[in-house]
Formats: sequence, C-alpha cells, structure tokens
Amino acid sequence: MKRVRSVADVMTHAVITADGDTPFRRIAETMEQWHVSALPVLSEEGRVVGVVSEADLLLKAEGGDEARAVRARELMTRPAVTVASGASIAEAARLMARGHLKRLPVVDDGRLVGMVSRGDLLKVWLRPEEDLAAEVRLVLVSADALDVRAGVVDGTVVLSGTAPPAYPADVLVRLIRAVPGVVDVDSRLTAARPDA
Repeated sequence: MKRVRSVADVMTHAVITADGDTPFRRIAETMEQWHVSALPVLSEEGRVVGVVSEADLLLKAEGGDEARAVRARELMTRPAVTVASGASIAEAARLMARGHLKRLPVVDDGRLVGMVSRGDLLKVWLRPEEDLAAEVRLVLVSADALDVRAGVVDGTVVLSGTAPPAYPADVLVRLIRAVPGVVDVDSRLTAARPDA
C-alpha cells in the first residue's frame, strides 16, 4: 500500500527548466520536445523566480519577430506560485484553483524539487480501493477504534460498528475524510455505551 500524504507523493521529480537567459525559441522547442506547457525559470542558486507558460509565449509571439527575440526573464510570470513538497494534496489543489493554474513548481527551502499538475492531484481519486481500505484501517487502529469495520465502494468509506469513547463518530468521520482519495464517508456508527 502506498500512502499518499503530500504533494511529494504525487509530483514529478524530473523537471525541465529554463534560466533567465533562455531565448524564446529555445523555450518553445523545449516545451514541444518534452510535451510540457510551462517551464520554471531558475536563478543561479536554483530558486524558482518565475514560470514561462505557453500562454506567455503566445502573448509575446503576437508582437512579431522583434518580440520573439526576448528571453525567459522578460517572458516569465512572476513571482512564481509554488507549493512546498510537504503540502497536502488539498492545499495544492486550492492554490491551483485560486490561480487558475495547471501545474505548480514544488520547492523545498525555495529550491525546485519537482512539479505537480492537476492530473497528478487527480490520480489520488483513482487509488485502488484496497489501498484506501488499508489506509482507513490504519487510521482506525491509531484511534483505537477496534470495534469499527470499514469497507470502500467507489471511493466511499462505509463505517459500521461502535465508535470508541475517545473518538466519537463525528471525529472518526473527519479523520477518515482526511485520507487522500476518500470521496465520502457513510457512517453507520453507534456510540459506545458509558460504563455502568
């Protein structure tokens, strides 16, 4: 079972980049060769200073030959929106949605370590049900919810049994919803009876 906890678990590690001096044509050729729609632009220290996208190239291309003589530093969108490798899948998805972005450079201490795309984030929802069920069981064991049974059908976790006193049903449901790939939780849990 592969646990999916953060952006680092789904990102692409090999990233094609540009530097500030990379010319328009080389950027376009690189994007076509590697089938990518954006390149992070790195400083000499390896920090992400901007991103050049196909849209940036198209906007500049409308200016004719002179405009296409520019370099990455004039083309790039800055500051670059980045996400930390330890960020949650939900955090990265929110950043992409807010910025209408298709991909984000992934950084550790400001240095590029990967790229994450919308498709990478969506793969979480395609996790095998056995993986989801195994991860849900780990959550239940860590909550000492030994009298709770869990099944997974089409990404929905069905919980039945008795919730332990330390973790009432609503708390268990929140914990299970936080497992990446869980679409919904159908709780059929009953509360533990207080000791007489």
